[in-house]
Amino acid sequence: MTDTTIDPAEVAKFEAMAAEWWDPEGKFKPLHMLNPCRLDYITGQIAAEFGRDLDAAAPFAGLRVLDIGCGGGLLSEPMARLGADVVGADAAPRNIPVAQVHAQAQGLAIDYRHTTAEDLAASGAQFDVVLNMEVVEHVSDPQGFLTACQRLLRPGGLMICSTLNRNSKSFVVAILGAEWVMRWLPRGTHDWRKFITPDELYALIRAAGLVPVDRKGFVFNPAGWSWSISARDLSVNYVTASVKPG
Repeated sequence: MTDTTIDPAEVAKFEAMAAEWWDPEGKFKPLHMLNPCRLDYITGQIAAEFGRDLDAAAPFAGLRVLDIGCGGGLLSEPMARLGADVVGADAAPRNIPVAQVHAQAQGLAIDYRHTTAEDLAASGAQFDVVLNMEVVEHVSDPQGFLTACQRLLRPGGLMICSTLNRNSKSFVVAILGAEWVMRWLPRGTHDWRKFITPDELYALIRAAGLVPVDRKGFVFNPAGWSWSISARDLSVNYVTASVKPG
């Protein structure tokens, strides 16, 4: 195995929750709530970058997509339904059979693998799109991890990367609110010290050899109990898009 940015303690956290991936009221409730908003951003960025019509029957046909840190497949499955050739990779081995069984039950052919970005890059694997969602705040070396993701992209490829901002508001919302008050996640799921500001992430992305092209916020509205995409509010959850020069 190649050198890895995997943090064993972080992997253990998600291993312990593996069986609950597809329970919308379980420990991954926040991701189920956020998923429609994430998918709106992801599909819009892919369609714009590769000139695809989202109203077509299989708009992502011919695109090879890597969902790194795929968990139970909450993003891999929609990508497969849109016609993409999907590889779902996760460092937590217990996540893979959960994802495989669910995909098979849905009649979806998804290549799920217990592996890392570094090992995939070392194998020479190449993708048109890398989905890197809520992963970078859990690795031991964000720069090394993003560099591995860059190596996995074909020239002209697109990486979509989301994470959590590091400020007092994100501590209150993501740690105190989500973990301690609402109990949406087990305490200790996130380490606020590992959160990354948007400017820091852009710098890491550039240093990895990618060109940032967009960033937006994911904003939770407690009144409507829903998420939306914001061009201005990146104070807690946010997402970026970057491309590999062709």
